[in-house]
Amino acid sequence: MTVILPGAVHADDREDKAVNAAQTWLNPVDQGNYSQSWQQSADFFKTLVSKDKWVNALQRVRTPLGQIKSRVLMSADYKTEVPGAPDGHYVIIKFATSFENKQNSTETVTPVLDKDGKWRVAGYFIR
Repeated sequence: MTVILPGAVHADDREDKAVNAAQTWLNPVDQGNYSQSWQQSADFFKTLVSKDKWVNALQRVRTPLGQIKSRVLMSADYKTEVPGAPDGHYVIIKFATSFENKQNSTETVTPVLDKDGKWRVAGYFIR
């Protein structure tokens, strides 16, 4: 006998949509089109970080890593509270990523459910 819990299905759907949004958002980042990634970011993010600051930050941090070689989803965790951000619907996504100039990295991408009901990235970190 199989039991499907409505909340579990909803959570999986939410995480799937957030992961898809993160992967779509990463495309311009991987191509070095950092201004496009800023334009596709969450409203909350754009109020905190100007386009120029975002582009400069990624040129300093992301560009030296070189081309992406692989990216594998490690986890996607739904949260309603994230440090330094207003309460909302977030998914903390971690990817194991290998770049041309850095083999073992962890990318953390955090989409938020924006006011229009679409998932958009509000945070990006590389370790």
